[in-house]
Amino acid sequence: MHKILHIVYVKKGCILALSLLIALLVIGFQRVSSRYEEPAISALSWTVANKLIVIDPGHGGLDPGALGSMGVHEKDIVLDVSKKLASILREAGAEAVLTRETDQELSDPGVNYTYSAKIQDLTRRVELANSRRADVFVSVHVNSFPNPREDGAQTFCQPGSEESKKLAMAIQNECNRFLANQGRKTQQVDYFANRMTKMPSTIVEIGFITNPREEKLMLDQQYQSKVAWAIYAGIVRYFAQPKSAIAEPSR
Repeated sequence: MHKILHIVYVKKGCILALSLLIALLVIGFQRVSSRYEEPAISALSWTVANKLIVIDPGHGGLDPGALGSMGVHEKDIVLDVSKKLASILREAGAEAVLTRETDQELSDPGVNYTYSAKIQDLTRRVELANSRRADVFVSVHVNSFPNPREDGAQTFCQPGSEESKKLAMAIQNECNRFLANQGRKTQQVDYFANRMTKMPSTIVEIGFITNPREEKLMLDQQYQSKVAWAIYAGIVRYFAQPKSAIAEPSR
């Protein structure tokens, strides 16, 4: 009996060691791949030159968005990331316009936060992009879920919009390549902003604020820069690659 148990323990140990080795190899491959991809993205930066990119930091003002366990609101994280993204795009020669640059909503001042105020706020974000005839619209958000183990960045696009899907998938691919907790896929969901924009658009949920590990990452300035770079890389890929070449990432 002891011999059988010993064999079982040895087998379990071997399986655990093999699983750990595979995980380390995957992480190592992702890091090497990311290192080689960054120069490639830089070489393609010309594709966004003179493009008008509207970046929408979600929420703001009386609408704080999701709240993390460390007391930080979604509206603050996404504004920081959006500013970093705008800076990278401008360095590449793009015109980057933020729907908000401070902690404010776009509804009329003095109006209490209501459903009508929220619709007014969203409408004005979209109208900014439509009136400026932006090339793409990227709305940045932070995700939340009751299960604290849910993690990873994820993009969303309007059902039936092929160009929006290609943009969302391009950004998803780069988020899976450069960021922690890779593996999520683009989802097609009917959201107001994506539905009302007249150009390719996507909502990027950069991570789960309800996941303690990911929340801590998203509060780190270096990781925020990494998130901004991943979104930028996806935008570059969208404009640079033949649209048919953008394949959906596997989980």
